[in-house]
Amino acid sequence: MASILRSIRQYPSAWFYCCWFLVNLVQAAGTELLHDEAYYWVYSNYPDWGYFDHPPMIAILIKAGYAIFHSELGVRLFVTIMNTGTIYLVHKMLLRENDRLFYAIVLSMGVLQIGGILAVPDIPLAFFTALFFWQYKRFLIKADMLQGILLGIVMALMLYSKYHGILIIFFTLISNRKLVFQWPAWLAAIVGMALFSPHLWWQYTHDFPSVQYHLKERNAPGYRLGFSLEYIGGQILLAGPLIGWLLLYAAGKFRTPDLFSRALKWSMAGFLGFFLLSTLKGRVEANWTVPALIPMIILSHAWLTDSVNYTRWIYRLLPVTLLIILVVRIYMLTDIPQLTSRFHDEMHNNRSWAAAIKARSNGLPVVFMNSYQRPSKYWFYTGDTCFGLNNTGYRRNNYNFWPIEKEFQGKEVIVVDNLMANLPGYISIPTSRGLTAGWISKNFESHAALRFQPERSSLVINKGSLTPFPLTIFPDSLGISLLLQAGSPVYAVIDVFSGDSLITRIKPQFSKSEDKAWLCAYPNNLTIAPGEYRAKLGVSSSVPGQYSLNSASLSLRVIQ
Repeated sequence: MASILRSIRQYPSAWFYCCWFLVNLVQAAGTELLHDEAYYWVYSNYPDWGYFDHPPMIAILIKAGYAIFHSELGVRLFVTIMNTGTIYLVHKMLLRENDRLFYAIVLSMGVLQIGGILAVPDIPLAFFTALFFWQYKRFLIKADMLQGILLGIVMALMLYSKYHGILIIFFTLISNRKLVFQWPAWLAAIVGMALFSPHLWWQYTHDFPSVQYHLKERNAPGYRLGFSLEYIGGQILLAGPLIGWLLLYAAGKFRTPDLFSRALKWSMAGFLGFFLLSTLKGRVEANWTVPALIPMIILSHAWLTDSVNYTRWIYRLLPVTLLIILVVRIYMLTDIPQLTSRFHDEMHNNRSWAAAIKARSNGLPVVFMNSYQRPSKYWFYTGDTCFGLNNTGYRRNNYNFWPIEKEFQGKEVIVVDNLMANLPGYISIPTSRGLTAGWISKNFESHAALRFQPERSSLVINKGSLTPFPLTIFPDSLGISLLLQAGSPVYAVIDVFSGDSLITRIKPQFSKSEDKAWLCAYPNNLTIAPGEYRAKLGVSSSVPGQYSLNSASLSLRVIQ
């Protein structure tokens, strides 16, 4: 025991990082997947340059880890390593020497401990953000060709992790506008753009689905003060359940004496300010600002090192914070029915839920409605390939792009969703997550992969008449066989929504000229009150009343 204590005193940093990593490794192995983690695991089954929701970095990490361990540990292995690496890089960039305070700060931040095991894009983004600042610090010391190339590589890796990385690059440039006159900085930009271009090409060939969803389709119908208040509260909790307020205050108080610390300050303030403004358009998830934690830790540590009175609060609250985190860790690792049944969280009862549905399916392939999480969870915990069919009342996701749908065409399948309880002959399915319903489709058919791309993002109904609009259909040959073939039972609809409520369903007509241009029209009169609406194009399926979502959400203006 004495030798261990002596070793800890001699090598505190090594002990800290080894313990940090091992504790998170146990947590990663013993905690069931969250919904999004399972979805990203399906990403890894279909390697590509891009996905509907995110760039491919998380898929690459999961695929590499799952090749080693076919379990939750495999899914999370490399993000757990990256989490430890992030803390190490931040440690190396501290502006003041005070290891004890640094350890206390990071141990007080629950998101770094518990959130650090989750296989989500925020973890690699945080790692490459830390690596970016570390490389930028080297670039400021010696701006030559090698440092410019390395900086460009890290910039590309940030963007391949999550699009939010562009904000770090932008605000770093704002903090040091002389970079525009330095050729190594231009070299970094060129290298970064060249390395990121395959993903940009993927976006282009898929009609920029991520851009359309995050900038247009995700917006709330109207602003609510609760969006901003929820965001502010979430940032305080994200920075630390008990000391978040202090860390944000300390980081804001620190005066930046050099270009490196200015980049940290601008990036933190810019990141937080950008997403505060984003609450004017809709709800902002607290985890979107995770990269801002990197400069916040460095800046707050520097200010608190010189502020003894405030530093005392870090040490006083640390035991309480660690106790809270310990309780949460134990809860995540264990299954206490009295608690897990009450909270209905994502980390428990996944295996039993999937097993119950599989038992009722009697060997049939399973299709879930309006969810990317449930088919992914079912697939991971049963090993059976699963499909998610999104209707016009939901949103598109990567199940609209993967070739899974082809495997289900013409087969007898069971469609699982509470919506199926409205159909005759439905099957009741009791699960550990509650009662759901299934409906057997003897000859399943859907065409979620068909993509309608109108040339205009806004449709118009003038005096009851829909203004015909040109569009492109991908794949073109499938559009012809489904929409122009006489006697085809498959047809398309335009569903009109006010908020989330379906107002009317239009069954338009499609025509195609010799130059391969498509035109969509509706010759009948429409009685819709003047105003602003949303429209989505869908295609009928073998599930009665369910139309797959085959376009981005379009604005619709009705005028007299």
